[in-house]
This record gives sequence, C-alpha cells and structure tokens, in this order.
Amino acid sequence: MARRVFFHVGLPKTGTTYVQSVLWANRKALAEQGVLFPGGPREHLWASLSVRERPGLAQRNPEAEGAWDRVVEALAAWDGDALVSHEFLGSASAEQAQRAVAAVAPAEAHVIVTARDLLTVLSSYWQEYVKHGFESTLDEFPVSRESGDEWGWEALDLAGVLRRWGGDLPPERVHLLVLPERDAPRETLVLQFAELLGADASGFSFDRARENTSLGLVEAELLRRVSPHLSGFGSALDRGVWIRGYLAHRILVPREGERFLPSDARVAELARLADEGIAEIQRSSYDVVGDLERLRVTVAPGSLRHPDDVSPDELFEASLDTIAKLMQEMRVVRRNNSTLKKSLKDAERALEEATAEDPEPESRWSRALDKVRRAGGGPDPETR
Repeated sequence: MARRVFFHVGLPKTGTTYVQSVLWANRKALAEQGVLFPGGPREHLWASLSVRERPGLAQRNPEAEGAWDRVVEALAAWDGDALVSHEFLGSASAEQAQRAVAAVAPAEAHVIVTARDLLTVLSSYWQEYVKHGFESTLDEFPVSRESGDEWGWEALDLAGVLRRWGGDLPPERVHLLVLPERDAPRETLVLQFAELLGADASGFSFDRARENTSLGLVEAELLRRVSPHLSGFGSALDRGVWIRGYLAHRILVPREGERFLPSDARVAELARLADEGIAEIQRSSYDVVGDLERLRVTVAPGSLRHPDDVSPDELFEASLDTIAKLMQEMRVVRRNNSTLKKSLKDAERALEEATAEDPEPESRWSRALDKVRRAGGGPDPETR
C-alpha cells in the first residue's frame, strides 16, 4: 500500500481544474518524485461518485462502475505517496469520507482542501451549475443540503468539509490551502500544492494548464433561461458535452462578460457564514497554508450587478450574437462533413479498385472498406 495518500476534496471553483490539469500533464514527473496520480481525470470523477454513493453510475459509462476499486488497487500496488483529486469529493458525508480513508489503510491519509472566500465560491459555482443545464437562480442556489450532492451546500461549507474529511485524522494531516493573492504568479498555487505532497513542481511544464473560465452576468442569465428549452439534453454526458462544453465554453464564455453578486441580503449572510467558518478553523490545529483573512467576504453589497438586473435588451443582444456564432459554427461543420464525405467516396473507390486488381486478399480489402464506411457514418470529429 502507498505510504501516504492525499485526498484533495475541493472546494469547487478554487483553482481545482488548473491544479489538476498541470498535475495530469506532469504525471510522469510526479511519479519520478515518488507521487502516484493513478488512473485519469474521468476515473477520479467516477471514483468520487462511488465514494459519495451517487445513483446512476453505470448509466454514465460502462467503465464507471468499479472506478474507486481500481484507484484503491493502484494505491495498494504503490509504495510511495499518492494523490486522489476531485472537487466533488468534498460533499461526501462524514461516514462516506471515513470509509474512503479506511479503504486506503494502512496508508497515512491526508486531506487537502483548497479555498477562497465563500462569496466568490458560491457565485462561481452557481454559474457552473447553470453551465450544466440547471435553471435555479443565484439566490436559490444551492438548492440541496443532501449529503453527497455535488451541487449542494455540503460542497461549499469549508469548515464542514474540513470537519467531515478530517474525522479522526490528526489535525496536522488536514491541510487548508488558501488561494494566493490575485497578483501572485499563476504557478504559485501549483507550487504550494505540490509542496504539500512533498514534491517539487518548479520544473513542471505548464503548457497544458487549463482553467475553468466563468460565464459573465448576461451570459449566465441567458443560458439559465435557455436551458428549459433544451429538451433531449438531460443526461450527464449531454449536459457536460453540449451545454457546458459547447454552448457555454465555446460560444458564451469568450464574450468575457461582467462579474455579478447575489442579493444584498445573501451577501451579508455569506459574510456571516464565512466569519463563523474562519473562527472554527482558527480554533482548530489544521495545517493552514496562506492567509485566513483572505477567506472573509469583503465585497460590498450592491457593488456589482445582480442577475435580476439583466435587461431584455441585453439578453436580446446576447441572443443575436449567440445565433450568429452558431451559424458560423454550423457552416464549418457542413464544410467538414462535405470534405469527409468526399474523402470517404475517394477511399471507397480506391479500395474497390484495389480489390478488383488484387482479388486474392479480398477479405482483407472488404474489412478495410467496411471500416472506412463505418467511420464515415459517425459524427463529425469537430462536434464530438
């Protein structure tokens, strides 16, 4: 079994995509330093669903079931340190977290939680919720307090996440990493995270780093209102690929819209909750990296607009721009399809001619021709 296992369990919208993308890209360099990052990003997503006992795992992908068991098996076969990382893990109940920690025994379990102020986390996570095709308003979010629900309050409650995942662990093995100042070099977060793992990220490549960019005010409200009309996109895969991946990230995010705030009453509530959480953390002996004061809500109520302030004219203009971009995208898709169809016909003709000239290996040519025809019947590669 691994010597130490680090569970990175969120919070969401705290640079998790950035950290994970850099670590996946430098997985080999991590392993050379004795830190295993097993499986792949989807494996860790599926493992988080299993740990949290979320329904419908088998419907997501035939390979999803057993993901957590495969991760544990990889940890058991490793004699160094290891990392399990997904922000959805943070919403696990205390019992679910304890079972996950017990599953890696006798490894020394550690917990890492990345954090920023509650107002930023909640506002950013709401627009992520909207990206997945849901339609609750900012002031209604989060809509659930059910344990294990990645869109519920449990995922955002910093002190609660630390408490549930910390469990019976010695407090020095519960690490809270507060995001660096905005003007700090972008690599700082990864360097600090790697240091918690006992690794040196100074030589890592950051070329494949990704960030989960947020929707602006008008764009988020437009998508929230469009989502009820997107019938047929109800599966997690469709929501992730088409609503989040295509409509949100490819079409709406590049508009670079303005930031926004919940209602004044909600901002005040979040400020109070943040202060209470900070006080609880200060009473603990957790390993804190960074300045806890950065977790306070310091934005003044009313300093940014609320989604309710978006006017019909703004939505109309954003809709026109979106339709124009979709038309441009469809033109590219049609051109690509035409090129693919022509290439398919040329390949079929060449294979048929080759079969006629060389009848001996007919079965080989037939198999190749069938393969080309099957490939031609699939979706355009640009739209997968």
